[in-house]
Amino acid sequence: MSGGLLIRPLGLKDYEDTWRAMRQFTETRGADTPDELWLLEHPPVYTLGMNGDPAHLLRASPIPVVKTDRGGQITYHGPGQLVAYLLADLKRNHLGVRSLVSLLENAAIGLLAQYGLKAVARPDAPGVYVEGRKIASVGLRVRRGCSYHGLSLNVDLDPAPFSAINPCGHAGLEVTSLAALGIGARVVDVMAPLAGRIMDGLAVSQQQR
Repeated sequence: MSGGLLIRPLGLKDYEDTWRAMRQFTETRGADTPDELWLLEHPPVYTLGMNGDPAHLLRASPIPVVKTDRGGQITYHGPGQLVAYLLADLKRNHLGVRSLVSLLENAAIGLLAQYGLKAVARPDAPGVYVEGRKIASVGLRVRRGCSYHGLSLNVDLDPAPFSAINPCGHAGLEVTSLAALGIGARVVDVMAPLAGRIMDGLAVSQQQR
């Protein structure tokens, strides 16, 4: 645990099992339960948000599609993508949904800056972009005043499955990764730096009244 945030590196985990675990954690946590940050990868899976349109899956694929309870449209998770699920008490951290999205986006932007990459967030399409290509996605659910789901960052994943979808519901949106941008990092290399930036963002938020 660091600064009241318990960090759990979980390795490669099935999406649906992890989703159930997040919901269970959120349903049973109490006022004093420490927040947790789960860092992991998923086997190949498409996930469709609560209001997601199945038409954004452009063609049949052997990759499973899971209808989930986060916000947003369709996205892809697979090995080589770092997923950071932040299970946080929003009131305790003085956060709203929009400020939590910004916290996660800024953590990714700061991490990418360490590698010399200029990344930006877009108000019209949550996530993080490098030269107009999406490198990180954000999708959240808030229940009982607490968040789950979070951020996914493309590190060195196979980009081919993205070609079968309109990523995050945006036709023609290109995606990129650290590897595609010439950065020879692996998921294990970016876990601690990303976690550190998320912790820093929470610390700043907690100081606000």
